[in-house]
Amino acid sequence: MQRRTRLLLGTGATLAAMAMLVQYRTRKTERENPPNGRFIEIEGVRLHYVERGQGQPVVLLHGNGTMAKELDVSGLLNLAAEKYRVIAFDRPGYGYSERPRKTIWDPIAQAKLLYRALQELGIEQPVVVGHSWGTMVAIALALEQPEYVRSLLLLSGYYYPTPRLDVPLFSPAALPVIGDLMRYTISPLLGRLIWPAMMRKLFAPAKTPARFKNEYPVWMGLRPSQIRASAEEIALMIPSADKLSTRYRELKMPVLIMAGASDLHVIPKLHSQRLHNEVVQSELILVPEVGHMIQHTVPQQVLAALDKVAMIIPPVHGYVRQTAVPPVQASI
Repeated sequence: MQRRTRLLLGTGATLAAMAMLVQYRTRKTERENPPNGRFIEIEGVRLHYVERGQGQPVVLLHGNGTMAKELDVSGLLNLAAEKYRVIAFDRPGYGYSERPRKTIWDPIAQAKLLYRALQELGIEQPVVVGHSWGTMVAIALALEQPEYVRSLLLLSGYYYPTPRLDVPLFSPAALPVIGDLMRYTISPLLGRLIWPAMMRKLFAPAKTPARFKNEYPVWMGLRPSQIRASAEEIALMIPSADKLSTRYRELKMPVLIMAGASDLHVIPKLHSQRLHNEVVQSELILVPEVGHMIQHTVPQQVLAALDKVAMIIPPVHGYVRQTAVPPVQASI
């Protein structure tokens, strides 16, 4: 009995120490990385966004586990802002945007919220750019508001329900009670421990850029609130792709699908190539020797793709593949 008591006391003390460390790191990283954009409240949800540039509106949507700051660090945000009016949101639960628990934040729920926000900001006919999980939000916005979205640029997207090892590994942190305990104690510390390996996989075969290592605030993504958002989206990933994939043929606006041919995180053959085959007005660009974080590795090529899809005039009555967006041979 005494041994059991000592074990329980030791475990409790360890968890308490972890919680104190996580709280300290959370407060420290938020002091060092204050919001650098603006806030807008939609339906009781406070969203943080960054806006730069003038001209044709472009909306940037980041992937799972990151925030608008990641797109800034990639250089893509500033490159695009030289030509366009760029709005980069912290999606619900990321960065400094709220994520109320009363809502299941699947891609359609996020798309509806962002549409309301864009309307409040006076944005019309935007080109919507999504990366990774953000591509599902971009597609959902285009499906829900087909007359509103001018065109889509989809980067390194996950589009079809395929098995994922990260679902059983990382989604438990979204659970009530046990997930809360994990997020405020062990999950941030484990996340920091495996962070370098995760980045190597995401950037492979390229090296993790020095700018990303130096400027991206790792601990912002390891705060308990953001771990919850990320875990929820990992759990929602397969069912969300399954739901959206039944509607891809409804897309009528120009769609440019771009990915790294060597992506180890989301296999292009299973997702980008398959989506291109299904969406008749799409164009596919696979960049050799590039992995999942394409906007960091080849930002100028991504900007060129944005320029291309921004210049295409959306059709009035349906889409004719041969004349509007001629298909190209994928580069492998």
